[in-house]
Amino acid sequence: MSQWLEIPLKSLTLLIMLVGVLGVIVPIYPGIVVIWLVALGYGLAVGFGSLGGWLFALLTVLMLVGTLADNILMGTGARKKGASWYAIGAGLVAGIGVTILWPPFGGLIAAPIVLLLVEYLIKRNWKEAFDATRGLVLGCGWSYVIRLGIALLMVLIWVIWAWKG
Repeated sequence: MSQWLEIPLKSLTLLIMLVGVLGVIVPIYPGIVVIWLVALGYGLAVGFGSLGGWLFALLTVLMLVGTLADNILMGTGARKKGASWYAIGAGLVAGIGVTILWPPFGGLIAAPIVLLLVEYLIKRNWKEAFDATRGLVLGCGWSYVIRLGIALLMVLIWVIWAWKG
């Protein structure tokens, strides 16, 4: 790649990655996937090289972990507080479905409400239903922190790749 294209390409890549981080902070679009796609585009444009190939593989693993983190942590949090698998599944389906209909926050509202209602219908106990919902919400909070950390780590790894690779 010619020298006069290197700085604008790196700057544009970094800018779009920061837009990806914004997508993690305000969950309007899948920010971690945006960061990964931009890294892929960068690698295809300039070549991966020996270090870049390994770092891109690491970025891929981080993207997969970050993408699955919210579902796993939310489900685990709810399950630890006694939620049934049926309620967790219903909350997950409601969260995904309502996110598609009313992004970005529809699913964040629908999942705990559906889990609460399904848990109540199963157990007929509001306290247990609220406890399970609290576990889901705490899992959501932890997944937010983890996804933000992963997004920032992905950008840092790309910076190392772009400027040291």
